[in-house]
Formats: sequence, C-alpha cells, structure tokens
Amino acid sequence: MSLLRYYSPNNQFEAGIDEAGRGCLAGPVTAAAVIMPKSFELSTVDDSKKLSHEQRLELRYVIEKEALAYSVVHISHQVIDQINILQATFKAMHQCVDELSIRPELLLIDGNRFPAYLGIIHQCIVKGDAKYQSIAAASILAKTYRDEYMEKLHRKYPQYGWISNKGYPTNKHRSAIKEFGPTKYHRTSFTLIKEQ
Repeated sequence: MSLLRYYSPNNQFEAGIDEAGRGCLAGPVTAAAVIMPKSFELSTVDDSKKLSHEQRLELRYVIEKEALAYSVVHISHQVIDQINILQATFKAMHQCVDELSIRPELLLIDGNRFPAYLGIIHQCIVKGDAKYQSIAAASILAKTYRDEYMEKLHRKYPQYGWISNKGYPTNKHRSAIKEFGPTKYHRTSFTLIKEQ
C-alpha cells in the first residue's frame, strides 16, 4: 500500500519530521525534515525500519534529488546529557525547521508530542512514518545520516560493534562497555550497563 502523499490539500509546503537514535547508549540523536513536491510518489518509500540498509541508501539519493527542501541535524551526546533525550530530540526537530531553505506551512511530526514551532502549525501522527511519504522520507534521511556518523566512530572504537548496532543497547554493546568502560561518546545520563 502506498503512503499518503500529503496531509492537507490546502498546504503547498508540508514538512515531514522524524528522528533516529533516541534509544541509543552512544552518539547523537538525529532529526530530519523533508518537504517533498506534491507530485512525488514512490511506492518503495516507507518507514526506514522496514527497509534494508541498501534500500535506505538508494532512497536517500532519490529523496535528496527530488525534495523541494530538506535538512538533517545531529544533537550531541553532551547536549543529551545536559537537557535529557526528549528535549534534545525536540531541539533537533526545531533546528531542522530552522535550516530548511523553504519555510513550511505545516509540520507533520512522527510521534505524539511536539512543542509548537512559533508561527507554523503542526500535527503529531503516531507511526506517521508508515502513513505519510514526507515523514517516511525524513525517517530515511535521519536513519542513514546517523548510521554514517556511528560508522565513522566505529573506526575509532571497533570493540563496541557500532558498525552493526549503531549505538543501540545490544548485549555485545553492553558487554563491551562493561569490559572496556564507556567512551567519550557514550551518554552518561543513560543506564549503560544493567548493573549500574
């Protein structure tokens, strides 16, 4: 089933917004905002979690080529530890809107909470990345950009398995933290090992 192309026919510029990395033990939280043309329709665009790594990379190229505007923002682990992961996620989303080259008329947010962005109405949509193309496109950009970030860090710290777990709390990741200790990229406000 194809995802819906737009939320409201009255809005010319709808920005889909999504994030990646909220549940990770290390690295940034990453948000993306995407404004797709109303004519854009591609059946393979979907929630990034349903796609393979190769599919996400292929679609990222298409999205970046076809989007009217897009932006991707990383908020560091230091900021996450200072203001908490929820506020860091909202900060990333707001900054994405700031950095769009076109000012959207409507923000479509994946999830159930979002602090209003001054001057632009928004709509929160639970599982929106599986319902609307612009949110799905944002989920693909957020996921691929964050994955690249963690793959670069993996070269410095291969023992944590970030090439595959991307910082999420897998057993291998937690075992490595227990054995080698946390890196400077770990989120100290999170429970890094279960005995902590």
